[in-house]
Amino acid sequence: MATNLATKPVEDTDPSHETAESSPETAVRPEELRLLEAMLFASTEPLDVASLARRLPEDADVKALLEQLQADYAMRGVNLVRVANKWTFRTAADLSWLMTRESTETRRLSRAAIETLAIIAYHQPVTRAEIEEIRGVITSKGTIDVLLETGWIRPRGRRKTPGRPLTFGTTEAFLSQFSLEQLGDLPGLDELKGSGLLDTRLPTGFSVPSPSDDPALRDDEEPLESGDELQLTLAPIPDPEEPNSGESTGA
Repeated sequence: MATNLATKPVEDTDPSHETAESSPETAVRPEELRLLEAMLFASTEPLDVASLARRLPEDADVKALLEQLQADYAMRGVNLVRVANKWTFRTAADLSWLMTRESTETRRLSRAAIETLAIIAYHQPVTRAEIEEIRGVITSKGTIDVLLETGWIRPRGRRKTPGRPLTFGTTEAFLSQFSLEQLGDLPGLDELKGSGLLDTRLPTGFSVPSPSDDPALRDDEEPLESGDELQLTLAPIPDPEEPNSGESTGA
């Protein structure tokens, strides 16, 4: 007697078919990762989440995609890192020696410029007079000009005091240069002592300020006037290696 083999359809048990039908978003994700990867590689500067989201599908989970891409590159020669709340590819930290020649600065900052930069980073917003009070010596205009030229500091506003002096703060370029995600990552008191940058025998009550990333003007600041930044940009930039007549040689 003949047996009817066509009474019941054969069930497709291939897991790949089931995944493709039940989870269509899974097939899209690799393409979204490729788009994200391409944008980050092509950009000449770090990109924020909003900029990335505008070029991705509307339903893309940008945060999840960034985390996945960061994990994918964690053990490679380049890593996906976040700098100042923006994302960019950087050479892996343990391979930085390969780029030593390319990343070496040919122009050295003077000691006065380094001290001034540190004061601005930790005490911002700060005026030139306040910098001089902390350093204990007069700060020449040339020192401020050199730091403005590097793009590591910027004029924030004007202090609401007689003379309305400019207030200065650091920039995203400063964070990027020193591989800081935020100003709060600057070394604290214990780290500075451990590195030998501070004497372990400090006066009682000595502390290191906690810098703020808040770009908003404070109550004692007012906005810059039109032409303020242009005037600073056009100021002559002296050679930082030449001695400044307004600063002591020991600064």
